[in-house]
Amino acid sequence: MAVSALAFMPVSHSFAADSNDGNGAWFVPKTAQPSAPAASHHRAAPVAAPAPAAMPDMGGMDDGDGAPEGEGQLVPPVLPLPPVPASPAVPKGNAPPPVTVGLISVQGVMQLSTAAQEMQQVLGERRDRLAHAVQKEEADWRAEQQKLQVQARTLTSDQLQLRVRHLQERRAKDQRDFSNQARIIQEAYQVAFHQIERVLEQRDGIIAKVAAAHGMNLVLHAEQAVLHVDGQDITEEVADLLNKALPHVFIPGDGVDPEVLAKSGKMPTTADEERLMNQAAGAQPAAAAPAPEKGSILRRQQ
Repeated sequence: MAVSALAFMPVSHSFAADSNDGNGAWFVPKTAQPSAPAASHHRAAPVAAPAPAAMPDMGGMDDGDGAPEGEGQLVPPVLPLPPVPASPAVPKGNAPPPVTVGLISVQGVMQLSTAAQEMQQVLGERRDRLAHAVQKEEADWRAEQQKLQVQARTLTSDQLQLRVRHLQERRAKDQRDFSNQARIIQEAYQVAFHQIERVLEQRDGIIAKVAAAHGMNLVLHAEQAVLHVDGQDITEEVADLLNKALPHVFIPGDGVDPEVLAKSGKMPTTADEERLMNQAAGAQPAAAAPAPEKGSILRRQQ
């Protein structure tokens, strides 16, 4: 999942722009349109069309300008519809329990989480260093380009072509290197973020525990609520419990490719983390945690 270094950082876009040299904007030719049929003053009996067809290009005449009312205008046919099929009866079931609503601000939880703050600080510093490196290389490359333009008059054609090719190869290598570094930082962020996401959202995770403690059976995003009463917002309580359960997250080392780390089998797993936590607490190894539910409340807010 390669990520463009310049799309990842608020810096000059010239490196990324060169990846489209010679291509220009995407061009999709317009579908050929059939010519408009001749207007008829006799209305035929409505029939079903054998297949849907593209609307003809009316050439600016679809509003009937310049023609008497009722002439030169297409009358939509009356198309028959199949009968509505009968649906089976639904047996009467039990009514759902009464709804007790809770609210949570995911952004608020992340702002209060020490693990999330650590993730943002460490990876933010890496992004800043990469952005500085991109800007420096950009300035060096432009200086070399201007220098070559000045020396072009004293170089032979072969020498000039060789220097230009070397400069282009350097630029292409920079694009690959910076793009790969940006991907590594982005995937390191995903590794750290998913640790927080898992602790919060698994079936017996923190959100479920806090909601159950208050008898809540439906938790919505606080941003969706226009009005709520005291006791419904569980953001701070979830953040406090998260800081106790997960004060830190594992972040791959600087320059360490998370994909390579995962393939090596050295990436800390859920079982490893639980074993280490249990050893630190003097407890017995816990059973494997159930798989998280589909759909992430955190990712839907990203």
